[in-house]
Amino acid sequence: MSLYVLGDLHLSFGTDKPMDIFGGWSNYVEKLEGNWRSMINDGDTILLAGDISWGMDLDESLSDFRFIDELPGKKIIMKGNHDYWWETKTKMDRFLAEHGISTISFLYNNAYRVGDISVCGTRGWFYDAHGDHDEKVIAREAGRLKMSYAAAKKLGGEVIAFLHYPPVFAGRECPEMMNALLECGVKRCYYGHLHGRRNHELATTGPYKGIDFSLIAADHTHFKPIPVSNSDNFTENS
Repeated sequence: MSLYVLGDLHLSFGTDKPMDIFGGWSNYVEKLEGNWRSMINDGDTILLAGDISWGMDLDESLSDFRFIDELPGKKIIMKGNHDYWWETKTKMDRFLAEHGISTISFLYNNAYRVGDISVCGTRGWFYDAHGDHDEKVIAREAGRLKMSYAAAKKLGGEVIAFLHYPPVFAGRECPEMMNALLECGVKRCYYGHLHGRRNHELATTGPYKGIDFSLIAADHTHFKPIPVSNSDNFTENS
């Protein structure tokens, strides 16, 4: 079975936030569902790298979670900058269980083993942020990446990092996040967040400082999940 990744679904079944007003997003939900069902089977796993739902809280996001839950495969969800519904992992797990949603797990200071891959990651932060508040957030996010990586190392296999924000964009780095990736020895990193042709052209992809970077924002992949590796089991280290 296989591991896939995709970022920036920007679902809005419970809110009035249409994405098809933006270029490249016409009929995106239909494209997403069609591609997903044609590629992913029930035994597969897909990591969704942030900006999942426009809901402002868990209740507003419930319809989006149900849509995801009904699609094939297990799903690992991490936080993006627009996921205002995000709560503690305990509260999110309880909410999904109360509503009978069973195929979704959250990546938040923890890690998952999927076949021969161990999945770690965090949201990250802006590469060009320099205020006092930003420095605190970046330090916290770098710490969360290291914590998640340590949990992944315990699970064994190749550790792959997943972020929402790009740690480097157009040659400009978020030093704390890049240093955390390098310190951990990550060799593969997937990220989303970047939208539009110009940002996609400027995105860092391929080898950079010994790390192979991939942009997996949904409009960049034409709403197709991206295969990461073959896999045959699924476990969590929290």
